[in-house]
Amino acid sequence: MNIPFNKPHLTGKEAHYMYQAVAQGKLSGNGAFTKKCQQFFEERYGFKKCLLTTSCTDALEMAAILCDIQPGDEVIVPSYTFVSSALAFVRAGAKIVFADSMASNPNIDAEKIESLITLRTKVIVPVHYAGVACDMDRIMEIAEKYNLIVVEDAAQAIDSYYKDRPLGAIGHLSAFSFHETKNIIAGEGGMLCINDERFIRRAEIIWEKGTNRAEFFRGEVNKYGWVDTGSSFLPSEVIAAFLWAQLEHLDEIQSRRKHLWELYHSNLSSLALSPNSLIALPGLPEYATNNAHMFYLVCNSLEERTALIKHLKDNGVLAVFHYLSLHSSPYYQEKHDGRALPECDHYADCLVRLPMYYDLKEEELVEICNVISSAF
Repeated sequence: MNIPFNKPHLTGKEAHYMYQAVAQGKLSGNGAFTKKCQQFFEERYGFKKCLLTTSCTDALEMAAILCDIQPGDEVIVPSYTFVSSALAFVRAGAKIVFADSMASNPNIDAEKIESLITLRTKVIVPVHYAGVACDMDRIMEIAEKYNLIVVEDAAQAIDSYYKDRPLGAIGHLSAFSFHETKNIIAGEGGMLCINDERFIRRAEIIWEKGTNRAEFFRGEVNKYGWVDTGSSFLPSEVIAAFLWAQLEHLDEIQSRRKHLWELYHSNLSSLALSPNSLIALPGLPEYATNNAHMFYLVCNSLEERTALIKHLKDNGVLAVFHYLSLHSSPYYQEKHDGRALPECDHYADCLVRLPMYYDLKEEELVEICNVISSAF
């Protein structure tokens, strides 16, 4: 048995659409496939404006520019997240104020946010870990009370909901990823969604290297020039064409992944419900849906997790741990204010991600579960 952690799924149309993009003679960004992808998200999920980017990191960096982050501004970010959630704002000069996770899942604990707010706080960045929603009503309530901007890091959260609202459509801005490890992929790629109309025009200018070129191509101005800051955030049409082939099969991909997630859950529930509670399974709040981005376990200790990952590897299964807490990272630990964040550290020590991809066979998944059971 040799089961990888991830295997990119191809729907069958990627190469065809990429060839079509080449044949149309428009390879740079913002062509026909870019517009089709952006329109898909705007129409399906009600995002007011979508802009494809070369990565989710780029989308977050655009958000930092739109938030007008200045040196010394404070941004509240969960410590248990990927570095990009914080890095985009650090590059703009912000001080990151790390928040702890919930005990029930790795998302930011919304009830601990308000105590972190100061006169310099400007942005809250909720990260929807594993595609599971943060408590967005509470976060938006706090943001409104203190006049803060909310940037949803929805990198893992495509097609997932908070109550009846799509993730990425609740905050003022949001960022998605189409990295090859995500549900819908383009190899590398991302998207910025703008839900607050005051940011829409400037977002398009930043996206187009600080120019109003997009307005020029729509015939809204008779010439374009340099009008703001920005960068080359657009992906090529080849990437957008690949992405479009994936979006056409979104429902099929999601259905398959959810089936696999439920199969994991049913096969491993006996370990979680055992008298000794050998593992914990993913927590799903009543306000959140499951987009089956990942399936993870939480072990009782670092030593147990290390042993489990080794046992899986010895049996041909590649499982991985996930984030190290950013507040104790070599780059930022001296800038952190010294608060203990025990839940973040618990997930950093004990969480393990299992193989999860469209082409994972059911019999392989059952065998993975059998190997896990044998470890205990």
